[in-house]
Amino acid sequence: MTARPTVLVTGGAGYIGSHALLTLAEARRPAVVLDDLSTGMRERVPSGTPFYQGSAGDGALVRRIIRRHEVGGVIHFAGSKVAPASLEQPLAYYRNNVASTLELLDAAVAGGVERFIFSSSAAVYAPSPGRLLAEDAPVGPSTPYGWSKLMVERVIEDVARAHGLSWMAMRYFNVAGADPQGRSASAPEIAGHLIAAACDVAVGRRPFLPIYGDDYDTPDGTCVRDFVHVSDLAEAHRLALDHLEGGGGSGVFNCGYSRGVSVMEVADAMEALTGTGLPRKVQGRRPGDLSSVVADSRRLHATLGWRPRFEDLGVILGSALAAARRAAGL
Repeated sequence: MTARPTVLVTGGAGYIGSHALLTLAEARRPAVVLDDLSTGMRERVPSGTPFYQGSAGDGALVRRIIRRHEVGGVIHFAGSKVAPASLEQPLAYYRNNVASTLELLDAAVAGGVERFIFSSSAAVYAPSPGRLLAEDAPVGPSTPYGWSKLMVERVIEDVARAHGLSWMAMRYFNVAGADPQGRSASAPEIAGHLIAAACDVAVGRRPFLPIYGDDYDTPDGTCVRDFVHVSDLAEAHRLALDHLEGGGGSGVFNCGYSRGVSVMEVADAMEALTGTGLPRKVQGRRPGDLSSVVADSRRLHATLGWRPRFEDLGVILGSALAAARRAAGL
């Protein structure tokens, strides 16, 4: 059987990237990792996977990796991820998410890379309360983070048109959970994410779960989100890679379950899971938060044949809590 080309995974020591590496390894796909370890953890990279510490925006380093490992595709996870923080640090977000990606793309094109998969976000969409968001829904980000993702999508599309690159932009909704087999090194590094924060409360790392606004136009007044298990998301990336290698068309794909869950529902479900109360405190709304963000993911199912396995909220919370307990030494 002909050897399959190596995949460069930027941000592979991070939360989502490390789960993607597990999925690639299961499919016997050779991978090489580039991560600056600003938020990632070296121990998340599977043993035997080549690792380089550095920036995805270091064009010279990326060129060396592409040559040395005969890279045929890139999955680009590296970047800054906290949407509210981008309102306070817009330059840092545009530098890390946009400028670095320009350098990465330049090196990829120069190295003859044929496929590029980008970690995008539902943050690109304009507010659309009460409706599922399909890929053709109006865009209009409310944060620099969202704008940075939308800008990069456009750049990739233009570069692809000029250089024959095949590509996909995977628009994540709210990623949560952890590898059900316990192979992930720790819980997500961004404890500001709702389920990670709820886990921190459950294991005693923080005193209460902050509820950012309870006056939204939703059934219980709290924000509604579409939570997707990180292992299902990782599988979507493997399918995307297979699709592009098989000559499939490029495009944008929503990654979610098409099911919304409110902040209060997550807190209640965590209480039910642990059998103890989960202290919570209502605070003011955060800038940039939308009332409801839920995916229309039919394109992902129809085009890639994606069949999620871990969509039950209890499974998502249980796997996240188990990872948090391991991280806390419990």
